[in-house]
Parts: sequence; C-alpha cells; structure tokens
Amino acid sequence: MANALLPMSAGFATCMSLIVSIGAQNAFVLRQGLRRHAVLLVVTICVVSDVILIALGVGGFGTLVTSSPTLLTLCTVIGGSFLLCYGFLAARRALRPASGLEAGTGETSSRRRAALTCLAMTWLNPQTYLETILLIGSVAAGYGAMRWEFGAGALAASCVWFVALGFGARLLTGFFSRPGSWRVLDGVIAVMMVSLGTSLLAGA
Repeated sequence: MANALLPMSAGFATCMSLIVSIGAQNAFVLRQGLRRHAVLLVVTICVVSDVILIALGVGGFGTLVTSSPTLLTLCTVIGGSFLLCYGFLAARRALRPASGLEAGTGETSSRRRAALTCLAMTWLNPQTYLETILLIGSVAAGYGAMRWEFGAGALAASCVWFVALGFGARLLTGFFSRPGSWRVLDGVIAVMMVSLGTSLLAGA
C-alpha cells in the first residue's frame, strides 16, 4: 500500500494540474454550478469521459511504451518536457492574468442541451486527447507496473475536481469573478507542473 502511494499521488497531482485551469469545459461546469442546473448530469459526463480517456491512455499507450525501453525513455522525456512547457504557460498566465470568470446569464438551458454541450466540449477538444491519452499515458508508462496506481490517482483527481467545481460553484461566485483568483491558481499549477516535469526528466 505504501509503495502505491507515490504513483497515486503523482497521478493525482498530474491530472489536477492539467484540469485545474480556466477553459471552455471548466467554465461551462462552473456556470452550470452557479445556475444550479443539471449539475449532477454535467459532472457525471465529465468524470465518465475522463475514466474512459485515462484508462485508454494508461492501458493502451502505457502497455505499448513499456515493451520498448527506448520508447519508454522517449515518452518519459516527451511527457516531462510537456509538463515543463505547460508549467511555464501557467506561470505566464499568472503573471499576465486575463479577466475574471463571470457566471453566465440568460435563460436556463435544458438538460439535454446541457449534456450535449458538455459532451462537445469534452470529446471535440483536441487538448483533451493530448492531456489524457498522450500525456497522462506517457507519464504513467514511466511507472511501469505501477502505472495503474498512477491512473487511479489521476481518476481520483478528476472526480474531486469536477464534483468540487460543479457542486461548490455556488460558494465561489465572488472568488472566481476576480482575475487575481485565477492568477494564484495558475501560480500553484505552474509550480506543480514544473516540479513533476523536472522529476521525470531527471529520471529518464
């Protein structure tokens, strides 16, 4: 159990660092939470989608790269480099924050429309595949036989984030309306991403 804690923690931190950023999907989930409309449906779609994508990344891609030490090293370097780049981008956002995220206004959407919008933002976004199947898959491969523990940590992060974002949104209206809040968040993300990227590259 103790041996599984490290890859699970790394998986949790990696996934959390990737998904905790302002973007179309998170903005939509947050707005649904602020409106208190179809929150459970939207959160479920996001979590189930991540379960499928992360499992594909950890299982399929992870199995492929572990069969070749050279490919494993290459993927570890790619994953570490991407984490560093993502961390630097987060640092830049922290230094140059955009405007705050405001709650949506207007007529409340139907549950069907909310579901379709959430599915589109999740499955039609190329970054989703990059972050889950490629990035999380390649980082998980670096843990070898413990890659599923890494994946479990990543899935836990997804559940925690979307549940907190959707159902806790009503408590965060004022907080996330200020650019400074996202600035602090992006600063934390930058530190986590750079730390994980440096650790991977050091062990490659």
